[in-house]
Formats: sequence, structure tokens, C-alpha cells
Amino acid sequence: MIYHFSLHTMGLVAGAVLILLSLLAIFLPVENFLPRFPRSRAAGAALLTIDLIWSFWLLATMEMGEFSGFRRPLLIVLPIGFFLVLRFVDEFLAVRALGILCLLAAEPLLDAAFLQPQTSRLFLTVLAYLMIVAGLIWVTMPYLMRDQLDWSLQQIGRWRFLSGIGLALGVAILVCAFVAY
Repeated sequence: MIYHFSLHTMGLVAGAVLILLSLLAIFLPVENFLPRFPRSRAAGAALLTIDLIWSFWLLATMEMGEFSGFRRPLLIVLPIGFFLVLRFVDEFLAVRALGILCLLAAEPLLDAAFLQPQTSRLFLTVLAYLMIVAGLIWVTMPYLMRDQLDWSLQQIGRWRFLSGIGLALGVAILVCAFVAY
């Protein structure tokens, strides 16, 4: 286990974050700034910096077994890669960085739900796998996020419905964190 978070803690965090993001999506005028997100250089640099810090910490502290000899070279290559990506990747940097963040954030959720007896842990597991699929798609085909946002924002009712699904999942996870975990 890399992370040592309990199912209760991860349920609280995941539920609260999902509820907060869903409420912001419902009540803020996202149609003004969200279509510009995929090509936002500032958002991409900020998200990629978070990815770098998380990855660097993870690489520095995790048990690597027989691959521990690669730790030092990887710790050197990681910041170099960060600056090269900032310098040379202009297209959809924010989407790619968000995809990497989704991949990084899914692991603590799966780690907390691993071998837990509660059936309600599957809410966290489903959220984690949705994040993994979205992260893989956004990293490899970032233009799809632009298309997803365009489709979602065509009708305000559609956007609110999708945000409501996120809100319902967040509430379900938060309730389970208080009741079952």
C-alpha cells in the first residue's frame, strides 16, 4: 500500500470534492470560461505543477523493490520532463495535465477500498475507474475533452443533468462515508 488512508477518510474527501465541483458546475456560469479550459496555458501549467509535485513525492517515498536503483535517475528525469513539456507541448496542455491528475488521484481511492468488506465501497471504486478511463482518454486524445465540453454545454439542461449525476454520486459517497465506512 502506497497510501495509508482509511475508507472513511477517502469517502469524506472524494464525496466533498465531488459535491463541491458539481455545485460549482451547476451554479457558476461555466459556459463563459469552461470552453477555453482545454487550451488554457495557465491552467495547464498549474495542473502540471501539481502533477509534478505529487509524482516526485510518490517516486521519492514509494517502495520500488528491485527497481529501487532507478529511483535517482527518475527523480532527475521527472523535473527535466516537466520543463520540456511546459516548453514544447502547447496543444491541450490543461487537458493532458488534468488527465494525469485523474490518474494520480484514482490510486488512493482504489487503495482505500481494497479488500474492504462493505459493498458500498464500490461507489469509490466506480468513481476511481471513471477517473482512470477519463484520464487515459484525456492524456492520449485531449481533443475529445473539447468535444465533450462543447456537447455538454450546448444545452444548459444537459449540463445541469450531468452535473446533477456528479452531485448524486458525491452525496452517495459522503453518506456512505458517515454511515457505512
